[in-house]
Amino acid sequence: MESAGPSSHSQRRVSETVMATTSPAHGGAAQSFDGEEDLRVDGRGCEDYRSVEVETDVVSNTSGSARVKLGHTDILVGVKAEMSTPKLEKPSEGYLEFFVDCSANATPEFEGRGGDDLGTEIANTLYRIFNNKSSVDLRSLCISPREHCWALYVDVLLLECGGNLFDAISIAVKAALFNTRIPRVRVLEDEEGSKDIELSDDPYDCIRLSVENVPCIVTLCKIGCRHVVDATLQEEACSLASLLLAVTSKGVVTCVRKVGKGSLDPESIFEMMETGKRVGKVLHVSLQSLLHQEESLGPERQKVGFLG
Repeated sequence: MESAGPSSHSQRRVSETVMATTSPAHGGAAQSFDGEEDLRVDGRGCEDYRSVEVETDVVSNTSGSARVKLGHTDILVGVKAEMSTPKLEKPSEGYLEFFVDCSANATPEFEGRGGDDLGTEIANTLYRIFNNKSSVDLRSLCISPREHCWALYVDVLLLECGGNLFDAISIAVKAALFNTRIPRVRVLEDEEGSKDIELSDDPYDCIRLSVENVPCIVTLCKIGCRHVVDATLQEEACSLASLLLAVTSKGVVTCVRKVGKGSLDPESIFEMMETGKRVGKVLHVSLQSLLHQEESLGPERQKVGFLG
């Protein structure tokens, strides 16, 4: 979150912690153009993230929202909670729906329908990550089994593409879900057995989602015989194969996806997974600390971000 006062200082400190703590233990980055090993063109090590800026509660007409800037990548996520009917195969659970909009302003490649395929790919990846009982407690979204539940519509808007889209989007989604507040509901039943839904009109009488087990994506790009995290557009252009890992705060990998036309040998995959788990755990600690620091400021927090 980039704002005046303590919040701005907190965010800068957290961003620096990510970069310092995830410095490489043994190899893992492409050689820079000046020939220095384990040093990339922008001076980062192989396991270093760029500075991450996170701001929540940035769109007023949503149940939760967040904006994340990772280098030149800019992502806005809004979550809207609406009452719906549980799906037949999961009558006692709510559900999440993902929509990804690749703005034509993000890159000229998205003009017309150029971003549709990428948007579908990102949405499908998010469905795979959240299609399990451990990421989000979907039972907490159920109001009345088989009759009423909360559906969370997660809208992702790509404002600018500067590399490492999947990681930035996963951070933004987790921050937006952390910020989401769902009105508390009471189910009233009369003598005839008919049910009536009553929503609390108190804005502070709401339920919050636990995002402790929501994973973040760590993308590792293979460049030559090394691999790097948080690749820039230039580094992605040099990579023929990448590995996307959904990693929880405990370092558990819940989803693995290989992208790119190149191949990965088993030894490289093992090394990349170990790197991803190590980096992912640190990323979660820093993000969670930042979100709690921001929330602790309460209404005194000055909003200077998107639409501010």
